[in-house]
Amino acid sequence: MSEINILSPHVADLIAAGEVVERPASVIKELIENSFDALAKNVSIEVRGGGMTYIRVTDDGCGMLPEDAGLCFMRHATSKLRDERGLEAIGTMGFRGEALAAIAAVSRIELITRKKGDDEGTRVVLEAGDIIEMSPHGCPEGTTLIVRDLFYNTPARLKFMKADRSEGSACAGVALRCALGRPEISVRLIKDGEEEFFSPGDGKISSCAYSLLGRDTAKELLECSSEDEGFAVSGFVSSPKAGHGNRTKQFFFVNGRSIKSQLLQAAVEQAYKNTLLTGRYPACVIYLTLSLGSVDVNVHPAKTEVKFRDEKKVFDSIYYAALSALVGETRTAEITLSPSTKAAASPKKDFYKSMSANEYREKYSDAPKAAPSVSSQPNIPAKPAYPSDHGTITWNRTVSSANTGTSVHESETPYRTASSTPFYEDIPVLTPITIAADEPMIAEVIDGVHEDFRLVGEAMKTYIVIEKGNELLLIDKHAAHERMIFDRLKKQGRGIMSQSLLIPITVKLSGGEIELLEKNSENLENLGFEIEPFGADSVIVRCVPADTDASDIAPMVEEICEKLKKGSSLSKEDALDSILHTVACKAAVKAGWNTEDDELLEIVKAVVFGEVKYCPHGRPVAVTLTKKQLDKEFSRIV
Repeated sequence: MSEINILSPHVADLIAAGEVVERPASVIKELIENSFDALAKNVSIEVRGGGMTYIRVTDDGCGMLPEDAGLCFMRHATSKLRDERGLEAIGTMGFRGEALAAIAAVSRIELITRKKGDDEGTRVVLEAGDIIEMSPHGCPEGTTLIVRDLFYNTPARLKFMKADRSEGSACAGVALRCALGRPEISVRLIKDGEEEFFSPGDGKISSCAYSLLGRDTAKELLECSSEDEGFAVSGFVSSPKAGHGNRTKQFFFVNGRSIKSQLLQAAVEQAYKNTLLTGRYPACVIYLTLSLGSVDVNVHPAKTEVKFRDEKKVFDSIYYAALSALVGETRTAEITLSPSTKAAASPKKDFYKSMSANEYREKYSDAPKAAPSVSSQPNIPAKPAYPSDHGTITWNRTVSSANTGTSVHESETPYRTASSTPFYEDIPVLTPITIAADEPMIAEVIDGVHEDFRLVGEAMKTYIVIEKGNELLLIDKHAAHERMIFDRLKKQGRGIMSQSLLIPITVKLSGGEIELLEKNSENLENLGFEIEPFGADSVIVRCVPADTDASDIAPMVEEICEKLKKGSSLSKEDALDSILHTVACKAAVKAGWNTEDDELLEIVKAVVFGEVKYCPHGRPVAVTLTKKQLDKEFSRIV
């Protein structure tokens, strides 16, 4: 008996569905792309229960005929491809005819559609890929497709689904990418009864980015564009001062299709070389437009990866577009004035003229007369000005000058010649107090000399230079200090000191990232963090490890999430180490910082005495140059 079995169509459909429909977000993506291909101007998406229980996508596109409404759920049934030549230049979002069949095989579907110009529409109800009901239906022009109970008949896939919040966040992320790729189409997402986002659909990428990414992200974006030899690049890149802890805010679109591309990612990040802090990533929204034959989109089941015919030209186009935006950020704007404005703003030819004081007084009769010169003795208080009707004041008093020893004869009390009535109280003269010079402060100076080594200095505010016998040690102060902090935190265990924030900090994250933080809340609390969910897409940080800078908190949380995503299945000990790596890195002294000698000596001792050899990431913290190596470099020995 043969051991090879031919699978039934139902089982084959379930297997195919597993490739196309990975999670509810996959359904959202396929249905939105179908609406785009139907030339819709407005698309509305509603999600409940993370997309597992209810998904509805409504558009005002071209709609379908009754006969097409029944055929569209068959495998490889599509209106977008006629023959093999169509694969050479694919201009639509979908083309394989697999998505609706795959979705229908693992869910319960209701389709309501009406072709433009028809009097009535069609309603189709399916369950596990089989048509249960099909009848005429009154509805507006366009298409509405409702998906219920996703994976209800595939328990193997259902048990791998995440919490509703994570799946709902993934649905929102996919819908946002689709909406961002087509600024000319208005897209609205409603999640669990609340509007998540809305794009205006005015065709402007600036307003689309503002409405979808938010004001804080949009205000840090710089416009970029370039066009050369059939490649057109447009969009935005973030300012170098606005780096992020991960790449979640990088969006790339090729002919309106959202893709993931390491090539485009590398091109953008290369433009930020030497301008962005290590471990920080730029945000970007890049639209690449090129001929349909220059890109192959039929290389991935989800159509999120593509191949370019000329990768070097694509790389250069993206790189120079991003670089021009960064260079233009500091460029002074050129202001051009019209001739009439120049004439109005320019001074008259004889406006500026040099003249003496006498000439000025003669020309302008109302100018004040020159004041008589008054000689004053040093250290004598200036006499107050009095009204002229008080008469002449005579002073008759001898005042000794503390500094010069001279005497000034003044009257004891001032008097008026016109009247003998005194009007002014005697003003005592203050004698300056001589203050002895302070004795110089005695400060302890650390000369960097130790019996085992000598601290030569610090190079480039990054590398500590040490002389030890016949060797020179170059120590990376950040890497060494990071290891010292990491080891100290590991030894402390549960005793890490926490500091409460006067003003808690809100960090925007995805639902999946929030879920990861909740799963690792015990480890985070042991490290001094107090983080709570704050709404559907944010967390609020109330406590952080002691000595953590406020500006590092949001990037630190983002990096922790990124590391937990890469190792979400790790043990508690591994997850704790991953978090400690980030905490130690943020708390360590940074390259470029001014560091005191006593701080440098503590780092040097840890390295020289063998306590620190590698940073937590595995990089060496010191490099040794022997006298023999230096002699060879200077040709002192052969």
